[in-house]
This record gives sequence, structure tokens and C-alpha cells, in this order.
Amino acid sequence: MTTPSHAQSHPHYHINGKRPGVNWAATIKDAGLAAFVALLLTVPLVGLRTVDRPTGLGIEARPEEVIASILLVFFGRLGLGLIRQGMALPVLILALVCAGVGLVLPMPTQVLRLVLVLGGGVIALRAAMTVATGRSKLSQADRDKRMDRIAAKVQHASRYIGPVAVAFAVVLPFTPLADRMLLDIGILLLTYIMLGWGLNIVVGLAGLLDLGYVAFYAVGAYSYALLAHYFGLSFWLCLPLAGLLAACSGVLLGFPVLRLRGDYFAIVTLGFGEIIRIILVNWYQFTGGPNGISGIPRPSFFGIADFSRTPAEGMAAFHELFGLEFSPLHRIVFLYYLILALALVVNLFTLRVRKLPLGRAWEALREDDIACASLGINRTNMKLAAFAIAAMFGGFAGSFFATRQGFISPESFTFIESAIILAIVVLGGMGSQIGVVVATLLVIGLPEAFRELADYRMLAFGAGMVVIMLWRPRGLLAHRDPTILLHGGKTPAATGAAK
Repeated sequence: MTTPSHAQSHPHYHINGKRPGVNWAATIKDAGLAAFVALLLTVPLVGLRTVDRPTGLGIEARPEEVIASILLVFFGRLGLGLIRQGMALPVLILALVCAGVGLVLPMPTQVLRLVLVLGGGVIALRAAMTVATGRSKLSQADRDKRMDRIAAKVQHASRYIGPVAVAFAVVLPFTPLADRMLLDIGILLLTYIMLGWGLNIVVGLAGLLDLGYVAFYAVGAYSYALLAHYFGLSFWLCLPLAGLLAACSGVLLGFPVLRLRGDYFAIVTLGFGEIIRIILVNWYQFTGGPNGISGIPRPSFFGIADFSRTPAEGMAAFHELFGLEFSPLHRIVFLYYLILALALVVNLFTLRVRKLPLGRAWEALREDDIACASLGINRTNMKLAAFAIAAMFGGFAGSFFATRQGFISPESFTFIESAIILAIVVLGGMGSQIGVVVATLLVIGLPEAFRELADYRMLAFGAGMVVIMLWRPRGLLAHRDPTILLHGGKTPAATGAAK
């Protein structure tokens, strides 16, 4: 039995071992056909927009967006065609140049900047992978094996990446780049990271698909707002109470759904989230109904000082206490460090509990529910513990959200929030802590990066989701090391990563 030679197996070579020339006619024809299809789609979807005018509703043409979309598709398809014909390195260089030009040089429109940066970055990534692997196209199995090795390396390197990332987050407010917008984005990212880590306990560790996690988020937010409104309690007293009430709601949800599995379980949790939202909307006398609750008190500096210029009687001013010039940014920086500390507490708890009997029971429940019961593990208590702990962390995040915004309403706790948090957990890799961080940067940070392009923020979000699901359906960092290894052995993925 003969084995094929390298020239026969490699897609870039003929049988005689010589690299064929680029078929420019077929490549350009393919790119032109893709651009024509893009033209048919973008003219009605992007090129025309309804606008309000004094005379009534009108239609505004946007030819520059259509041209930019067609160019993006044409050059992207052209680049892919050249990569498949052995021109990966020149395409990589040109794509990096285009992305750099879009980032550095001023552009006449933001759409053109989007085309250069986003298109150049995607093509450069594709070309770089081809250059690194020496193959123009990978099968799904090969792709999964390579991503598993990368995920294993990232998981093992997270012990070094984590402290570096935390140190960067700590010093970020003191860097010259730190302004109000950057800190606000940092607070938003950390809030979703904390929610993702909380939901990861239920979905990633216990293997229970929860579609109503936003309900615990809402319970925590309204608990703090109502306790502060009716009883005048401070944030530091309401924070543990909000977590306790959210944990109780998690237990209340856990009891009725313990006998359900799979899709039925997910549907019930989805219904629970909608029930909470409807109660918040209809109980007008208690929750304010659709109008929400405004004037929620801001947190003080551990009850010692206030961040206002003229604090209430008996309370010192933060800037006077530390001899600083008054700045409204002080409160934002404090909120940033507060959510950073809360997120790190959730992370440390999750990392620690995975090594305890409770965490190992959750993983057993995730892998095989029937085998878990046969080992004598009380599945009821395990599920209730997972729901209660995850709900408590969601309540902490909700309490912070309420004091950060100063106003809450039922519109802040719709199903789309649960879907986003679940997408973060799944895309990052269920059970992966660092995967949640990476997915949050993509799912939340990517639309924020294109905030100036208001019409295209959700397009960027959807494109990122589609790319991830096509490239890595099981999640970016889906690799999970076993909690306990016999005789100090190594996992197969780790062994493969070391080779």
C-alpha cells in the first residue's frame, strides 16, 4: 500500500510538485458574483432608510454604505480565493496594512473605517492560520483538535494570565487612557463577567440550562431599590440582603423544576423569568410598574464619606477626607473597583468550590444524571445549591446595577438579557472561567467598540456570533480539565498540547 506524497496531498501543488499559477479570472469572477449578491441584499436592507420629515415619512438613500458593503464582500472573497491558491502570505501582509490604515489614518466616513478594520482583521486572521498550518482549508474535526489544544494551553496559562489581567484592571483608572467613557465600558464589561461567572455555576458546572437568570438579576436590583426607598437602608446593608433574597428566589425556582430535564427544564426557567418581569410591571403600588423606581441612593465610601461636593450632615466629603480636588470621576472610579472586587469574589469562589465535594458533585451531575444518582449523590440538594448560589451572585450584580444606574424599570430585565448572559457562557466554553471573560469582550465589547455606528452595532454583534458558532460550535475555550486526576496523571488534551 503506497502513501500519497506531499505534492499529491497538499492542495497547492500539482502532481509534478510545482505550484500552479493563480487563476485570476476564476478568482475575480467568484468575488464579483459574491459582490453582486451583496448588492442585491444591501440595497433594500442598508441602502434605504426611512426618516421623519415635516411633510411625513420619507426614504433616504445611503449609497456610500452600499458601496462599502460591496467592497468589503468583494475584497474579502478575493482574499479567501487567493489564500486557497497558495497566496496566504501576501494576503496576510495586505490585510494587516488595510487594518492598520483604518485604525491610524483619518477616514471620510466611519463606514469606510469599519470596512478596513473589520474586513482586514478577519482576512488577516484567516491568512495567518493558513500560514501557520500550511493548509488552506481545515475540516471541522481538524479544527476542533487544534482549538482543543489551544484551549488547553490557554487554560493552563490562565494561572499566569489571570494575575496579569487583574493587575491591569487595578491600574487602569490611573492610566492616561482612563476617561469617563472607558470606565463606564469597564464597569459594563465587569458586570456581565460577574453575571457570566454566576450563571456558569448552573450551566457550566451543574449542566442545567437556565433561560431565566435575569430574574435573579431583577430580584437583586429591586430588593436594593425597595429596601433603600422604604426603609432608608444603605447600600452596604442592602447588598447582602439582596443576595439573600435572590438566593431564596433561586430555591423557590428550584423546587418545582427538579423533576424536569432538558428542554422542559429550560422552558420552565424561561417562564419564571417572564413571571418576575410581569409582576414588576403589574404591581404598580409596590414596584412602580412600568415607570420603575428612580432616585436610588448611590453607595458611600464604606459609610465613612460621600462622593458629593456637599454631603449630608454627619457625613464627610470624599475629596476633603483624602485632600483631593473634587471630581465627579471619583464615584465612577469607586464603582469600578467595587464591581471588580465583586467579580473577583465570584471567580475565587467558583475556582475554590470546584475542588470541594459540592463542585465535584455538580460536575458529576453535569456528565451523567443517572450515574450521579447511583453513586448516592442527592441530586435535589445539588440542584438547589447550584440555583441558590448562582442566584445569590446574580442578586449581588443586580444590587450593583441599581446603585450604578440610580433608576431601574422592568425594561432592564427582559429575556434578551438572559440570552446575552447565556450566550457569554456558551460561546466562552461552558465551565471555563477565562472563556467567560473572552466571550464578554466579544459579545459586549464588540458592539461598544462600534457605538459610533449606531445602525451597525447589532450587525457587528450578529457577525461576531455567527463567526464564533461556525468556527467553534462548542465554545471558544471549551476544554475542561478534570477536577481530580488519578496518580497525578495528565489529561490527553494537556499531553497533546505539550507535544
